[in-house]
Parts: sequence; structure tokens; C-alpha cells
Amino acid sequence: MLRASTSSQSLENQIEQLKAAGCEKIFSEKRSGKNATDRKEFRTMKEFRTMKEYVREGDVLFVTKLDRLARSVIDLHKFAKYLEDKEVDLKVLNQNIDTTSPAGRLLFTMLGAIAEFERDLINERVKEGIAAAKAKGIKFGRSAILSYKDKKVIYKQHQKGKSVIWLSNFFHVARNTIYRAIKDVAKKE
Repeated sequence: MLRASTSSQSLENQIEQLKAAGCEKIFSEKRSGKNATDRKEFRTMKEFRTMKEYVREGDVLFVTKLDRLARSVIDLHKFAKYLEDKEVDLKVLNQNIDTTSPAGRLLFTMLGAIAEFERDLINERVKEGIAAAKAKGIKFGRSAILSYKDKKVIYKQHQKGKSVIWLSNFFHVARNTIYRAIKDVAKKE
């Protein structure tokens, strides 16, 4: 099983490594590993009826790196348990993990925990960066459709009897936007 997280990453190096290891069937995809439900090839490989075709008792599943398989220790352990129940071993090429031995199983668990820790650190740094940017006044998200001045006009026109539908068509915005504009101005007045 191999995966590239972004379109700029290449699968070729991983494919070459798996072929050199003697793999007969290679599952590959360009997807984030964060959500397994978005990973079609991963789901295909894990499905029982498909797994029966490719992975049988005594087989070994190869991956190039542990993070190509799972993004959290919980997911990793679930998948490891799944393989164990099928009596399928796992070899991680770049980290020399081989679950056919007790030492390999220990290393597998430790590296999975370290990978999750590293991902958590990255997420924490991203959050800190966003907080620092917000403190500097950098705005995130879509800019406001209507200015406060427009909202006041909408509010006054609505007070004079203009319908929400008419205001929506006039300002070229959705009716919900008109309702929010009226509510925003009403709160401040």
C-alpha cells in the first residue's frame, strides 16, 4: 500500500521500493491520510471480499513508510489488529519494521506513537501560527459580502416595507444574508 498526500508528491519512488521488495499487487492513491473514508484504494484493500483476493493467511503486507498506512496510533492499532486476525504480517520498508517478530511488533507500536506525536506537534504549530496571524490583524475566511453601510440601508428599507425577496434581488445576495443583515443592525440599534 502506498499513498502520496499531495498532487506534487510522486508515487514512483514508493512503487519502485515495493516492486524491489517483491510485491505482486500494489494499491496506490494520491490522497490525504487524515480520513480513511476518503481513501478509496485503502478501503478497497481493507474490504473483506477484496482482501480475500489479495491477502491471505501467511502473506505479508508491505508499506514504504508507517504514515502511508495510518495517521493515528488508534487507526494503526485497528489496522494491525485486522491484519493479525487475518494472520497477515506487516513490513514497513523505510523503518525496518517486521511484525513477524516480537521486536518488530514493539518497534511498530513505538514508531506509530512517535508518528502521531509528530503530527500533533505540526498541528499545534499551525494553530499557533494562525493565532499569531490573527493577533497581527490578518483575517481568515471569506470577506464580508455586505458592508455595515449596506446592512444599514437594508435595515432601513426593510423598515419602510421592502420585502426580503426584493432586497435579496436588489443586492444580489441570498435571503439568509438579508435576514442576517437586518438582525445585525437591529442588535446595534
